Amino acid sequence: MIVCVCNNVSERKIQHAVNAGARSMLALRASLGVGNCCGKCNSCTKDILHECLQAQSERAPVALAA
Repeated sequence: MIVCVCNNVSERKIQHAVNAGARSMLALRASLGVGNCCGKCNSCTKDILHECLQAQSERAPVALAA
């Protein structure tokens, strides 16, 4: 699904950017250009960012106390 029509940014591109280390809207704007023009994609982009970060935290191994 295209999230940012202005810069042709798909949901998949956002997911890849988050998996590559983007952790904020600022980082996504810098790497993908998402949200730099009209701004209509900001809320959807934030939702995708938060979903990806949540999924990553759920997959992260839990450190056991010694």
